Amino acid sequence: MRFQTLYEGRAIFAVVFLLGAVGWWFHLPWLLGLFGVLFLFCVNFFRDPHRDVPTEPGLVISAADGTVTDIVEVEEPEFLKSKCLRVGVFLSVFDVHVNRAPIAGKVTFVRHFPGLFLDARDLECSVKNEAMAWAFEGEGVTLVVRQITGAIARRIVPWSKLGDVVQRGHRFGMIRFGSRTEVYLPLGTEVTVEVGQKVKGGLTPIARLSR
Repeated sequence: MRFQTLYEGRAIFAVVFLLGAVGWWFHLPWLLGLFGVLFLFCVNFFRDPHRDVPTEPGLVISAADGTVTDIVEVEEPEFLKSKCLRVGVFLSVFDVHVNRAPIAGKVTFVRHFPGLFLDARDLECSVKNEAMAWAFEGEGVTLVVRQITGAIARRIVPWSKLGDVVQRGHRFGMIRFGSRTEVYLPLGTEVTVEVGQKVKGGLTPIARLSR
């Protein structure tokens, strides 16, 4: 557990502990039981495990834990403004929600986009939901990552900022509760995952860049 990650859940933990205190004060076993379930859920959600980030040159690692939902060719409209391969990952409420840099490089673009809160499993959420886009400029390549809210996840938390130089696997932010994260790759990139595959942020290679 990391303090920075747990701190993002401070308001939620406060409400949970208030429920527990009320249950204890008024001797309400059912409320104490609810407190226990919610407390365990929050601890699980805000967990932030250590990851041994792969060091092999040319690898692009997953920016998030979750399930690969789509690998498609699309236009990246915010920064690259060109056709890219998009790898989309859906994060359930049971996945780690910390997002990590897919490559080492400099943060050259950060922008927040207001929007809706459609279910993150709906591909329409990619263009309609509230989101935050990041560009990471590495050696000879720039990748874009989009953090997208969902029906439950309604807050994107940025930890890095424009101009930061980060290592592959660096924690640059998180999304609270179920959501979606996308990585935009250059056309022709060798994708090493498939739809339906479970991935782990900072650990699972999702692509191999051309040298």
